[in-house]
Amino acid sequence: MKATEIESKRFDKALDEILDLFNNLESDEPIIKYNDEVLSFIEKAKKKYGEDIVNEKVNIVVGEMLSWLDLEDVKLDKDEKEEEES
Repeated sequence: MKATEIESKRFDKALDEILDLFNNLESDEPIIKYNDEVLSFIEKAKKKYGEDIVNEKVNIVVGEMLSWLDLEDVKLDKDEKEEEES
């Protein structure tokens, strides 16, 4: 059965509402709160070199820096592990 134009518009509107609700279910809080200057550098680097390259480089630097810390005794609970993996 094909939908009428009115039914299609109603479906589109309902889908938009569902997506809006889903997007607002949980607030996105960044793991690290960068200051404005760092955010500006990141945006400029992404524009010049591309998002993938910048993400890779930032992950390398942050990963290396965190490897200097003694974190062996720190345990994450189940919720924190799930967030870390996503």
